[in-house]
Amino acid sequence: MKTILRILLTALAVLVIAYLLNGVTVESYTAAIIVAIVLGLLRLIVKPILVILTLPVTIITLGLFLFVINAGIVLLASNLVNGFAVSGFWIALLFSLLLSFFQSILFSFLKDEKKG
Repeated sequence: MKTILRILLTALAVLVIAYLLNGVTVESYTAAIIVAIVLGLLRLIVKPILVILTLPVTIITLGLFLFVINAGIVLLASNLVNGFAVSGFWIALLFSLLLSFFQSILFSFLKDEKKG
């Protein structure tokens, strides 16, 4: 249940960011949900592989290269999902930063309260 709620909240964040940024377009609500699912799968499968392959560059840049990896994942998702388009690398970078920010805020509401 929590996973479905996270997907829906991510889709909501994608819609809000697409409204705020000029270079991002989302055609429908279903496209936003598909983008949320595809981004989740790409972060689960592709990102760890890219992090391992680019570990020396990531260490040299003190972790800043991870932003480039996140932008690349957003660009890959825009190529995979019809109805979702990102105009360029810098917009994808800004999109990934804003998405992480919105997800951290939205997912903080989902944390279970510990009973003591």
